Amino acid sequence: MSGTFSLRLAKEDFKFSAAHFTVFSDSEAEPLHGHNYRVTVELSGSEVDDLDFLVPANAAKRDIRAECAALDEKILLPAKCPHLGLTDHGETMAAVFDSRRYEFPSPEVVLLPVANVTVEALARSLWQRLRDRWAHLHGRIDVVEVTVTETPGQGASYRRSL
Repeated sequence: MSGTFSLRLAKEDFKFSAAHFTVFSDSEAEPLHGHNYRVTVELSGSEVDDLDFLVPANAAKRDIRAECAALDEKILLPAKCPHLGLTDHGETMAAVFDSRRYEFPSPEVVLLPVANVTVEALARSLWQRLRDRWAHLHGRIDVVEVTVTETPGQGASYRRSL
């Protein structure tokens, strides 16, 4: 018999609180606001080890918690947004959108390699960060899916082969 195993990890502490604003055009964006994001990760593969584990769950949970911690209580800014001007002043990071100007303490900013801080982009960015951590599992894990929920009933998933 052949089949696929899935391990779904959705612990209570897979979360982060962060501020952002979504850009809609060169002149329209949301006000700066925050969310209490929740993260769920599903790993799929066709083989388990000799103790019937798809992956060591404790290590996977540590990695997910670390990635959430890196975003917790931060300002998330899109490094690739064509409508947002970013200037690093050393101790501060300035963000200019249309007529709005923000200045944040640099240690409180996370520049994401995305064009916009959407829930879709956050799911893909977390997937990429976890992929880098889990490169050694290539061959054991076929697919990883990361879901980020920004409010109850609203979230996005990114699913891709490892």
